[in-house]
Amino acid sequence: MTMEDEESDSNSNSYNHSVRQFVKRANEYNDIANIAVIARRSFGNNAFDGILTMIGVTIGSFTSGVKDPHVVITTGLSTSIAIMISGAWGAYLTESAERKKDLKELGQITLTNLDGSRIGRASRFAAIAVSIVDGLAPFIGAIVVLIPFFLSGFFQNIRFVYYTSMGTALVALFILGIWLGNVAKENLVVYGFKTLLAGVISILIGSMLNGN
Repeated sequence: MTMEDEESDSNSNSYNHSVRQFVKRANEYNDIANIAVIARRSFGNNAFDGILTMIGVTIGSFTSGVKDPHVVITTGLSTSIAIMISGAWGAYLTESAERKKDLKELGQITLTNLDGSRIGRASRFAAIAVSIVDGLAPFIGAIVVLIPFFLSGFFQNIRFVYYTSMGTALVALFILGIWLGNVAKENLVVYGFKTLLAGVISILIGSMLNGN
């Protein structure tokens, strides 16, 4: 084995060790700060927002007669980036404030400074993790609705691209509802139709507002 091979194996082992340590620490912080439950709730709520927001952008473009898919993509990406920043930033500030408050109150009860403790580190990790989920969830939901416009070169009629985008949004909402139903241990189809209905209502109202 050459020195290069030994160095490569060493780097690989070091990387794997770092990943294992991070996963172990993340699981520990999750047990302390209940991160998974909060992140799951944030993902469902914000993915829902992202899909509905992009339905609004798409139906507005359609009823306004926008025929250039690049205009819809640019508008959609700008909107999705804005809601991603808004979600992540707002969640981080809110989550940090709430957890600092709880940490100070717990510190007053125990007469201990908990900033450098595992509880303090878990609180800071939770704020970052939740903010990442809060930002990515609406962005992902919005991008899913835009997929047909990225593939518009394969379609001859822009109206078909719009219809496909609307259909994609409704399917995404239905799948999201099924996931929420699974979390709630309730009827999956019923939950799917509940989220689907929100999309249908958004499309109808958007169409009426624009006179179509």
